[in-house]
Amino acid sequence: MIKATAGSPRGRSAVKALARASALLLPLCAARGTGAQEVAGSAMPTTSPAPQTLPGRETLFYLVDARNALDSFEQHAGQVSIVGPQSFRVDAQGQLTGAVPARVLEIAGQHGVRVMPLIVNPGWNLELFHALVNDAAARARMIARMVELGRRDGYWGWQFDFEQIHVSDRDALTRFYRETADALHGAGMKLSIAVYPAPGGLTGGTPYHQWLSDYLVAAYDLKALADAGDFISLMTYLQHTPRTPPGPAGGLPYMKRVVEHALQLGVRPDQLSLGIPFFSTYWYTDWNAERKGFSWSRGLDWAGTLELLRRFDAKARWDGEQGASWAKWEHQGTFEYAWIEDARALAPKLDLERRYGLRGISVWRIGQEDPDVWKVLARWAKRIER
Repeated sequence: MIKATAGSPRGRSAVKALARASALLLPLCAARGTGAQEVAGSAMPTTSPAPQTLPGRETLFYLVDARNALDSFEQHAGQVSIVGPQSFRVDAQGQLTGAVPARVLEIAGQHGVRVMPLIVNPGWNLELFHALVNDAAARARMIARMVELGRRDGYWGWQFDFEQIHVSDRDALTRFYRETADALHGAGMKLSIAVYPAPGGLTGGTPYHQWLSDYLVAAYDLKALADAGDFISLMTYLQHTPRTPPGPAGGLPYMKRVVEHALQLGVRPDQLSLGIPFFSTYWYTDWNAERKGFSWSRGLDWAGTLELLRRFDAKARWDGEQGASWAKWEHQGTFEYAWIEDARALAPKLDLERRYGLRGISVWRIGQEDPDVWKVLARWAKRIER
């Protein structure tokens, strides 16, 4: 079991180790689009008309400032309730920087899509977040800027996307979230938070699972966060990552456990948005001078997924239990794998959302998808309406 407090020598060593580990997570962040922090100039004020999306559950689509994301948003805005541009970052002093691309605001305004920008701790920096969340002046500075920008640019609200937080900052995060929610609600805006999902039963497991709990999961007090803010986006597309063996981004049994764990804590179904992956994942053997050979993975958009399967003449196989397809092939003597998120894989995840009566879905990310997912989403929305 790996246990350490932040102030102990062992805890300080763990913090340093996590800082080194954060650099290793950058390929995963880039695959999810997290590394794309470019912004397109100053945002222009906008006033959104009433939403014109398809009837049914709420659909939040995350977006980065990339051409495929912007083009897909423009083409499918009629099926988007909320757009979540990952456009802002904050430093340890509470200085908020970034801007929602003007094109996003323009498309959202034309189609009545609500805008809820994300705020990240850059590089998932644990020490930066610890300093921010424990500094009252820094917190107040960030909150004031959120209110100012939200009023100026017509945001429906904001989402916290703070990741890699040590469990010792659990209460401080809850306090910060409550302070922010109070200020935004007073200004007529909403607040949500994206959380690393907790399937339950992590403590007392392997050292990896203890690390996962201490540094990625346990800092989120789901019931307190649900009571303070407006909803929680469960990032149920992080089941398997570069740190794990090959597997689905979010298998159905895993997603079910995450949802049921939150409900057992007292979070209401209408406070939960189910995370949906639009990316596939490719596992392969990598090498660098420090680690030599090691297993790694990266995310792929739909075009990249098709090209990978074509390149290795790989055949995808459906896994009904997990609700996704996968493929395996040999590459110069070692096996490589892909877990594939396509339109077929989307349907059972939407059925799960519907079965539990959640508020909707949070999709990472628009622009990476199999084009046929939009037909599946339309059918899902109509089934809910009936």
